[in-house]
Amino acid sequence: MSGTFISFEGIDGAGKSTHIERLSQAFKAQGKVVTLTREPGGTPLAERLRTMVLNDPMDAMTEALLVFAARRDHIVEVIRPALARGEVVLCDRFTDATFAYQGGGRGFDWGVLERLEQWVQGGDVLLQPHLTIWFDLPPAVAAARLASARVPDKFEAQSGAFFEKVAAAYGRRCASDPQRFARIDANLTPDAVWEQVIASVRIKALLP
Repeated sequence: MSGTFISFEGIDGAGKSTHIERLSQAFKAQGKVVTLTREPGGTPLAERLRTMVLNDPMDAMTEALLVFAARRDHIVEVIRPALARGEVVLCDRFTDATFAYQGGGRGFDWGVLERLEQWVQGGDVLLQPHLTIWFDLPPAVAAARLASARVPDKFEAQSGAFFEKVAAAYGRRCASDPQRFARIDANLTPDAVWEQVIASVRIKALLP
């Protein structure tokens, strides 16, 4: 894989969408071809599965299986081909979100998620982002930002306690792979957050 794969992680309201677009423009200014995508989603099939995961009632195992099914289609149809072409792939959430939401928030078995990760992202080498930018924001702050933004999906409507577990699970994933993660203090001004984002990319020598 000759391309660059960067994932953006964090709870809704943390500012991922604003900064993933800004980073996309920074790469394009360097002459890079950028594939901007998201999970769950990124392909017609995965988008249909996203609608079900975000809205339909189901247990944690069903959620996890649907998310990984969507991820497999996304990897096969979009991510691996783009990386093979040498493109920059910027993905709004990837597998860390599954560990955070289904593993942390829902309390689903961490070991099962790790096995699914190996099956779905495996091959000669386990597919992982070169860099994961984690927007760490107190859940109460995120909730205040989202209060009047839109009608919440079933995850956004969860309690503060749920999101505390999600945040803790992100922290666990970060601690298990610190070389891949860049933790961003998202409880700052947009410009201050952006400075952290661009610095994390430059530290990895992914942008000059």
